[in-house]
Amino acid sequence: MKKLSARRRHPLAAVVVLLIALAATGGIYTLVAPPDKAVADETAQSLTIEEGQKLYAVGCASCHGTGGKGTTDGPSLVGVGAAAVDFQVGTGRMPAQQPGAQVPEKPKVYSQAEIDQLAAYIASLGAGPAVPTENQYSPEGADIAKGGELFRTNCAQCHNFTGKGGALTNGKYAPTLEDVDPKHIYEAMQTGPQNMPSFPDSTLTEQNKKDIIAYLDEVNSDKSKSPGGLELGGLGPVTEGLFGWVFGLGGLIAVAVWVAARTAKARKS
Repeated sequence: MKKLSARRRHPLAAVVVLLIALAATGGIYTLVAPPDKAVADETAQSLTIEEGQKLYAVGCASCHGTGGKGTTDGPSLVGVGAAAVDFQVGTGRMPAQQPGAQVPEKPKVYSQAEIDQLAAYIASLGAGPAVPTENQYSPEGADIAKGGELFRTNCAQCHNFTGKGGALTNGKYAPTLEDVDPKHIYEAMQTGPQNMPSFPDSTLTEQNKKDIIAYLDEVNSDKSKSPGGLELGGLGPVTEGLFGWVFGLGGLIAVAVWVAARTAKARKS
């Protein structure tokens, strides 16, 4: 009986052995420590949002209110998403210099890192469109012809057929789309800035947006050619007809006056 008692293991012996083995392989840390990458990402995101909140308090809160809830001078930003911030601030439209019918594009005030911080803070206030990836707005692999059809159907009424821009009512206008960053064009379709309607994926799919961007890149590139000669601002048959009437009819009238004057002079002589 004594020999059997001497050989009997302590109840915690197995646990001790397991802990020794885990310690030798670093397993204890794996069991008790949280994943480093997840914690680091969460901390970095929290810091980004915190910095964005500071920037917002200085440059945006006077118009858009505390917490982005809006005021009489600026709309609510809750739910507009990071894409709206990246577009508005990235194109210099925000912060606005002064109120008006249209907020124009101008050199941006914030760096891209600061824009990312502002976007992260606004995105934390409510779900909204995210900043697109390069793969989403890159014209590579897009259908240019399809993009032209979609653009003429949905966009040409305001921006004209080749994106040169156009006048709207009450001092508003559709800006030119020449030399605009493809990312900002995509974001504008996502968010519908100012007078523009939004085109979510349920209206224009991600591929549709890519096709439109490819079309604009094609017609506004230095390599594009106008089969009709002078493009006359890309405004289409209305402009071409007006040109024909003004200069064609004007030329005919001038010739008629010249012929009549010559005829009268010949009769007198």
